Amino acid sequence: MNVWVTIYAIGAAEAVLLALALWWRTSNPQANRILAVWLGIVGVDLTVKAFYLASPGPAPDLLRASRFVALFPFLYGSLFYLYVRALTMARGFALRDVKHLAGFLLMCALTASWLLTGPKHIGGEFTFWFTSRPPPYWWYNASLFIYSLSYVIAALVSIQRYRRVLLQRRSDADRMSLRWLFTLGIGQIIIWCIATAQVLVRIPFVDYYLIYGAVAAWVCVVGWFSLGQPPVVDESLEHVSAASVDGTRDGSGESSGEGDALDDDARFPAVEVRLSQLMTRDALYREPALTIGQVAKRSGYPEYLVSAVINRRLGGNFWDYINRHRIDAARTCFADRDDVRTILEIAYACGFTSKSTFNAAFKRQAGQTPSAYREQHAGRSPPA
Repeated sequence: MNVWVTIYAIGAAEAVLLALALWWRTSNPQANRILAVWLGIVGVDLTVKAFYLASPGPAPDLLRASRFVALFPFLYGSLFYLYVRALTMARGFALRDVKHLAGFLLMCALTASWLLTGPKHIGGEFTFWFTSRPPPYWWYNASLFIYSLSYVIAALVSIQRYRRVLLQRRSDADRMSLRWLFTLGIGQIIIWCIATAQVLVRIPFVDYYLIYGAVAAWVCVVGWFSLGQPPVVDESLEHVSAASVDGTRDGSGESSGEGDALDDDARFPAVEVRLSQLMTRDALYREPALTIGQVAKRSGYPEYLVSAVINRRLGGNFWDYINRHRIDAARTCFADRDDVRTILEIAYACGFTSKSTFNAAFKRQAGQTPSAYREQHAGRSPPA
């Protein structure tokens, strides 16, 4: 057991440090704060387990604390879902989201009698819980697996839906497609399946401590990857933001007024000229991870004003505008007979980071695949 004490103690320290780092990270703040709370809970759980295993004869209070943190896995699936939702939809935790903690709260109520067992019996109750075969409280394990797996699967569906939309619209989608999170979610399902099988049939070398160590390590890996995750933009919010700046009507049917004020903004022509300079002279669209905030900073105008000009005067949203310039640059290269670079090299040079994204965007704008376009137009001037 000394090995597990060391592993759990190291895991607890890592979870706390990751939680602090994520809490203060400015990128994806809503999602990272949910993950920071989750890692903090994991740190508390691992700390209690380490103390329990290190104690030669745990006191009743430590046994009670160990029994309480044993309920924490009921939080892990729902917190994973809330983290994914915050990352893909920019929705932080709100009071109404307490419903996603209902499984944990309900289990606390159902096991309250065990938590409040007297000092003379709590040790025997705790041992009976973990050593008896078959498990005395089979409904507890069944509820935990079904409840947690349902949230993990819901999170994976959300990630897949987000990736599908993102890969169709954005040229820098590889950096924000959350493929790593989808892979880790599959890993979590595998861990839960092994845990389920271990409850039903004893698996050699697999026990509670190993399974829980794997779950805790999985949470920490999510935290490590999240530290390197670039800002994730919610595409639906981008449209909502553009609509509000454009002065479209809100849910009440009344004009917001902000768009009306922008109709008469004397800076519109100057912003349009400045954007044209950044795209044609500076070729800013070649930046693979370009954001509207970066374009606004380079232009010297507020982000809301740049967004309004793009949506009202240049057609489409920000990513339509950027991809249009990237595709035009690629078409120029394809029409140059002396340009011997491959299609993928040209795509990367124009700001794309994914072959599939480039092919989809090119076909959508040019009406044919890049290879067909190159074969047809090589040595000819590209259409305006």
